[in-house]
Amino acid sequence: MSVSDRIRVRDVRLLSDNWYVLKATTFDWRRADGTWQTQSRETYDRGNGAALLPYNLAARTVVLTRQFRYPAYVNGHDDLLVEAPAGLLDDATPEERIRAEVEEETGYRLGAIRKIFECFMSPGSVTEKLHFFVAEYDAAMRVGDGGGLESEGEEIGVLELPFDEAMAMIERGEIADAKTIILLQYAALNVFRA
Repeated sequence: MSVSDRIRVRDVRLLSDNWYVLKATTFDWRRADGTWQTQSRETYDRGNGAALLPYNLAARTVVLTRQFRYPAYVNGHDDLLVEAPAGLLDDATPEERIRAEVEEETGYRLGAIRKIFECFMSPGSVTEKLHFFVAEYDAAMRVGDGGGLESEGEEIGVLELPFDEAMAMIERGEIADAKTIILLQYAALNVFRA
């Protein structure tokens, strides 16, 4: 039995369409024992996104960004958030969008990029699926300063860090962004392994 055979949507209400789309849905779910249970959930649809970890294997470095994130701030993170370059797809392919985001945010125009996987980041309430990529970089690929787009409210710092320092920053709580931790852990297992 597929999931679509186990769900009957009763009602969908639009709660907000201000920044992205927030809906409240009431549905019936057929439990494993065959009984139906009525449930209600809110879903926040901000579209799908992509994230990429630029790495330099020879130098054992990675490029990350640092920026203000209001939702993290109101939840107690009183610092700029250190992150891998990322962005929403905005009707582009994941590959097209992540190339543009990396250049906008870091100033690097990458060569070959490699998709490693995709996953849902917070499936209990957010519809977003994130596409994860890695790519090698070197100094010759730097074509600008990065920093993001001021018109989108971005003020992004660019960090080139030793890989071991980035991993230590996770342990110290200085990197607290899930997509970045996932990408750095992937690099530890698949790129920089001894």
